[in-house]
Amino acid sequence: MKADGGPGRNRAVHAVALASAALAASCCLLPLVLIATGLAGAGLMMTMMRWEWVTLPAGLVGLGAAFALYRSHRQRCSTAGCRFVGERAAQVVLGLAAAIVVIALLLRLFPSSTAALIEHVH
Repeated sequence: MKADGGPGRNRAVHAVALASAALAASCCLLPLVLIATGLAGAGLMMTMMRWEWVTLPAGLVGLGAAFALYRSHRQRCSTAGCRFVGERAAQVVLGLAAAIVVIALLLRLFPSSTAALIEHVH
């Protein structure tokens, strides 16, 4: 085992966390941001929301996998006495991904709040 605990595993944590955040956000949060910035219209949100039955669960599963990878990598390093390179960055990426997934879920679970937010933006 490398002295740093294998930076490839750390990249896997980042990649899985970011992919899960992108999947979960693609149904609700991403279109909302694009609408708020004027880069897209409400039609994009309606189109993307058709796929929420796939993207939200995939985002949740991916986020769970990212946390599991992080935890196993951290335990492996503490057991082997190696150093976890980029641990702080992994924590930041996981926190950001978790926040995005939670916001996407809240937007989905409370659609009236989403509509009010869109009305307020325009």
